[in-house]
Amino acid sequence: MAQAAIGRAARRTRGQLVGFARKLWPFGRSSATRLLFAPHDLRTSDPTTAGDIYAGYYAFSGRTLRTHGESPFDSEPPSEAWAEALHGFGWLRHMHAADTAIARANARALVDDFITRRRDRNEIARRPAVAARRLISFLSHSPLLLEGADHVFYERFLRHVSRLADRLNLALAGAVEGSARLNCLIAVAFAAICLDGQDGRRKRLEFQLSDELDHQILPDGGHLSRNPRLLIELLLDLLPLRETFMARGIEPPRGVLMAIERMMPHLRLFRHGDGALALFNGMGTTPPDLMATLAAYDDARARPIEQAAYAGYSRLSGERSIVVIDAGAPPRGAHSVEAHAGCLAFEFSSGAQRIVVNCGTSRYGSAELRLAARSTAAHSTVTLDDRSSAAFGLVLGEMRVVAGPADVRVARQDAEAGQEWVGSHDGYRRGLGAVHTRRLLLARDGATLTGEDEITLGGTPSGLPAVARFHLHPSIRPSLIREGAGAMLALPNGEVWAFEASGLQVSIEESIFLAAADGRRRTEQLSVAFDAVATPRIAWRFSRIVAAAASTGRFRPPPPDTGTPPEPAQDA
Repeated sequence: MAQAAIGRAARRTRGQLVGFARKLWPFGRSSATRLLFAPHDLRTSDPTTAGDIYAGYYAFSGRTLRTHGESPFDSEPPSEAWAEALHGFGWLRHMHAADTAIARANARALVDDFITRRRDRNEIARRPAVAARRLISFLSHSPLLLEGADHVFYERFLRHVSRLADRLNLALAGAVEGSARLNCLIAVAFAAICLDGQDGRRKRLEFQLSDELDHQILPDGGHLSRNPRLLIELLLDLLPLRETFMARGIEPPRGVLMAIERMMPHLRLFRHGDGALALFNGMGTTPPDLMATLAAYDDARARPIEQAAYAGYSRLSGERSIVVIDAGAPPRGAHSVEAHAGCLAFEFSSGAQRIVVNCGTSRYGSAELRLAARSTAAHSTVTLDDRSSAAFGLVLGEMRVVAGPADVRVARQDAEAGQEWVGSHDGYRRGLGAVHTRRLLLARDGATLTGEDEITLGGTPSGLPAVARFHLHPSIRPSLIREGAGAMLALPNGEVWAFEASGLQVSIEESIFLAAADGRRRTEQLSVAFDAVATPRIAWRFSRIVAAAASTGRFRPPPPDTGTPPEPAQDA
């Protein structure tokens, strides 16, 4: 922690010295006099939201504020995420989509109020990631703001945009870390190509952006944070940036082209049959509209990659069934602010029905809920002694990963029975002297997922409580059978799956699903408690015993070669 603080202080001091030197040096800076191009905003817009804003209702980040005629910048924000969204001005896209005189006038009035009253001095507005989003929003929606505007507003707006780009350039010389640094570089790259007189700066920024993309985007297309959501957000900015370069007749930086080419197939690794992404390391609700937009830009229609060794994820597939596994160590430093303690957790789906999930994340919930969602118990894996496999600590005002698995080993092979996978991590070695190994086998027909969890202990403790958890999607209806020896899972499409755990007692407990489109939802989980000393290895299995007819959705018995269904049993 002390090293991180010293490093950030050094970078901040360097940034201040660079900024002071640039203020004294009269050369090298050129104020923009014209706006040459407006980038395309790929994020989905809703014209009806413009009417809500005009009526004084501002709904951002899951919260709504009514201003009663006052400026939203003078109101007390209902949450920090709401304030970030307000000062990021991404909501201008809704007013742009409305394309009415009222929407244009209202948008111009709000932006003019922000500029003339120096709202950018607000602490949240000054945050690099927020300022970067604001710069991109101002550039993308400049036609909305400037159509019909007088020359005074045009010049004031252009000066503000130019000054904002200068500030972000200075911030990049200081203590901007993690994905925020990449956001700032993308924003100033947009400004360098959309404003006149920026050719010298543009060439320098092309190199900086390419270098940062090479650093943060791993060779397999994952991000250093291991957060699938960040891939969506970065692609939504990098794709328009590529288009803007091409529209200006300028060759896009090679780093931008290569990053997009790597990220697209990596994103497909996480996709379930319903199109949603697996819930790992900060991923929440999958926006179907944005995924559809990205799919339209996806030139490679090949199958998803199955092993992302650098990012630490694996994918198994058998006909209609898909398994996605967290097979990597958590990131550290600034990239770990949303990372989870879910090593060896998995998600499982059959067709368009997700069965086993993780709890996901709530970016707009309380700090306690966000931290709980990052714990190992919120993931479909094994928890030892009610602890998490990674530890979190407050570093420079952020809840980062400060300890966790360092040695994660993975192997896989295609066998005659199906796809076999094995992984292990040492996240419990320091506190408990334990190593967790998980083995999975997904049958070729996707009708069976067999698993085994083994706990290897370095010492000889008298006992070590352990729980294997399998969080269920809210649409799944579980019921115990044979007095808790197993469970039946009813899917909405008519499929029925059976779960058993090598004779161990199966329990159904409450859980929460934080990635529902309509907000958090109550759900349930299957849990298998055992003593890792007395029973160091457990085996479990999901078996499809009734399939749904593809055309009618009615019950259809499995084909004869899948085995005999278990005998009917009464619910416990």
